[in-house]
Amino acid sequence: MGENVIDPELEEELLSVCRTAVGDELRSITYFDEEHVEQLYLRSDLDRTADLVGFADHERMGFRSQSAYRNTQLGEYEATIRMFEHGFLTRVIEGEHGVWVTTDSLSIDRFEELSTALKSVLAEA
Repeated sequence: MGENVIDPELEEELLSVCRTAVGDELRSITYFDEEHVEQLYLRSDLDRTADLVGFADHERMGFRSQSAYRNTQLGEYEATIRMFEHGFLTRVIEGEHGVWVTTDSLSIDRFEELSTALKSVLAEA
């Protein structure tokens, strides 16, 4: 952590789609791949106390677990949404990289909009 591992244009696109889909409910944005993790945004009223490496280790399981959902009647895997006492975490993985975004409460339509936009940006990167 600490090194810039993400292309600045990709970082800007991710920030833009998150702000558009989530607005003021956006808490944080973190980019990750198999080896790196980089927090791209943290809302000013939140502390920098999250264990990003620990979160990344957990969210990286998504690289491997996606295959479990292939060829089901549910269709292709799109995103994971986790509920917590003080907010939500949405994880999107595309290819060799992913993003998790934390938010305040949102409608399911906004979660879907967020995950679709993130998947599109990651696919083009």
